[in-house]
Amino acid sequence: MKKNLIAVILAQSLLAISLLSTSLVHASGLEYTPVNPSFGGNPLNGNALLNSAQSQNKLKDTDLDGNSDALEDFNDRLQRALLTRLTRSVTASIVDDLGNLIPGETITSDFIIDVVDQGDGTLSVTTTDRTTGDSTIFVVESSF
Repeated sequence: MKKNLIAVILAQSLLAISLLSTSLVHASGLEYTPVNPSFGGNPLNGNALLNSAQSQNKLKDTDLDGNSDALEDFNDRLQRALLTRLTRSVTASIVDDLGNLIPGETITSDFIIDVVDQGDGTLSVTTTDRTTGDSTIFVVESSF
């Protein structure tokens, strides 16, 4: 009988403690506040986030070092301009007035461009480097 009385008193005291402790606990809903100003955060965080990103950036721009050579820049631009003209002239020989690829083979001093009609409405274009033999193949839909 004494054990039952102790168990009942212990159970009642645990119940009383749990009821008292739950009444003291207050909770509120979670609210998300973005940090990044691009996503609605405080605009004053922008500089801190940018500085943090730049300090973690392991890639360095060679032009920012001040080591850029004007002659190298000129040669790079000249090379890009010549490649653009070469691309236009090759494109003119493999594309008709409507913009459709013309099946056939075009050979330049550096490349072989082979356009093959697959017969199912697609064309395969193979570009081969004449010096290394490396080639790239891609397939495009034909509109003719």
